[in-house]
Amino acid sequence: MEPRQISQRFRGFLPVVVDIETGGVKAATDAVLQIAAVMVHMENNGTLYVGETHTSHVEPFEGANLDPKSLEFNGIDPDHPLRMAIPESEALPMLFKPIREAIKQTGCTRAVLVGHNAWFDLGFLNAAVERCGIKRNPFHPFSCFDTATLSGLAYGQTVLARGVAAAGLDWDAREAHSAIYDAEKTAELFCTIVNRWDALTDTQG
Repeated sequence: MEPRQISQRFRGFLPVVVDIETGGVKAATDAVLQIAAVMVHMENNGTLYVGETHTSHVEPFEGANLDPKSLEFNGIDPDHPLRMAIPESEALPMLFKPIREAIKQTGCTRAVLVGHNAWFDLGFLNAAVERCGIKRNPFHPFSCFDTATLSGLAYGQTVLARGVAAAGLDWDAREAHSAIYDAEKTAELFCTIVNRWDALTDTQG
């Protein structure tokens, strides 16, 4: 049997899990504060597994809104000296480089954002890309895979923590709302759901 290719599984799209912590809920006006992207790989037998994580703390863009309620929720102090934050104009190209390399290596055409309530992260990502004038965004501008929807279908749970638990995965509430932790747990959930579906359909076939 020939090895299965991830480019064949998702119609040429490479799934990349993204979580963005923000200073509010409005992509056009509120700050991006932290972004994490987790790569998804495929074994020769077609099983998906979680790959490496790329992340940056991000400086609020000039004039960005910072909602105190959002900062309380995610626990981020934008002015903390140990954040080592960098401007969006540096963070996005640094994040996109390994994604573009993975697209090329896997024979995919572009990345597709995977997120929990993915519309939120895709909206903030697209807004940041536009602010920075980036011409070659590796992500599809509107297509995405939403693990809130997938988890609702697979387990009857739409909250990330409950979906992760229903999938039999570990969850640490103390680590939640960090872009890295949430992205990695979302990646685990995505891989688990897809692998479960593929195993079911292979058996039925």
